[in-house]
Amino acid sequence: MDTNTPVIRELDSKGIPYRVFVHPGQLKSLEQAARERNQQPEQVVRSIVFRISNRQFVMVLVAGPKQIAWQALRKYLGISRISMANQDEVLTLTGYKRGAVSPLGLENPMRTLVDMSLFDQEEISIGSGQQGLAVILKQTDLIKAIDEPEVVDVLGSE
Repeated sequence: MDTNTPVIRELDSKGIPYRVFVHPGQLKSLEQAARERNQQPEQVVRSIVFRISNRQFVMVLVAGPKQIAWQALRKYLGISRISMANQDEVLTLTGYKRGAVSPLGLENPMRTLVDMSLFDQEEISIGSGQQGLAVILKQTDLIKAIDEPEVVDVLGSE
């Protein structure tokens, strides 16, 4: 498996320490990904792309199984309507397929919101840009690697 992804190249260029994890087979769930990485589900960061207008998108990073409260996200963004980007939009905007999306190494840089849930874990994992391959690093290092991250609270009540 080729580990020379845009994500890894960006981390290397910024001098951010990380380790690469190669999954032994196809992933079917977030829980499986966490288990294979020897992590808790809350340590697996999901990078979700939302459409906020015809030509504007935003990426929201959230810890594991946590659910984004759309109302809180709309309020933070100051807009009344949002939708999740479709699979083709995600690939076009990020250069990555769903399941491998990362806030790093993007083909088209975008506004990145980091939910406070990420700060609950010292070590996290993110998509590498390639399915079946993850990047494990400290959450403080991920925040350093993201250009202009916006820390937000957009979780629904559990």
